[in-house]
Amino acid sequence: MKARYIRTSMVKQNEIRQLVKQHDGERVFIDKISGAVPFNERPQAKELLKAIASGEINYVSTSSIDRIGRNTLDVLQSIDALTKAGVVLKVDNLGLESLINGKENPTFKLICSVLANISEMERATLRERQLEGIHEAKKRGVYKGREKGTIDTPEEILLKHKEVVKFLRMKKTLRDIASRAEVSLGTVQKVKKAMELT
Repeated sequence: MKARYIRTSMVKQNEIRQLVKQHDGERVFIDKISGAVPFNERPQAKELLKAIASGEINYVSTSSIDRIGRNTLDVLQSIDALTKAGVVLKVDNLGLESLINGKENPTFKLICSVLANISEMERATLRERQLEGIHEAKKRGVYKGREKGTIDTPEEILLKHKEVVKFLRMKKTLRDIASRAEVSLGTVQKVKKAMELT
């Protein structure tokens, strides 16, 4: 059976652009999570991997390689895991498949390695621009970040992050919560610790 893997970085983002390429009979797995989260730690990617392990899926399509991840090592490990399981990975925007007649496609692996590196650099550039923007905002006196040295009480933390508390009570993974609540992993850990203190 065929499957389609879709990932958007934010809950608010729309996956229609990626769904357009869906074929009849494809089972769809959609994660709304950062590309920085390793593939095998994403909720729907885990379900996809379970379906592969049980023999239900032998062909996976995705719109572009950065849907698999934005970390070169993770992307290559994910491709390798699919290859070892005998699963064909098709990347739509490349028009390439990872396996041809059951054998590894060296062109696919080379191009995916290069694109994964570019994607990782793109992520680093975005982070750099964000930090530059914060620096400039601080110089102009319009930065709205918290003042250094201020500490919230555990109760204040819980009040400030009600959605994180809700997901923690649902026993979701920390990375999944960070993605769903659109907060950092550190914030989720801080809320978890505050819950333990109250």
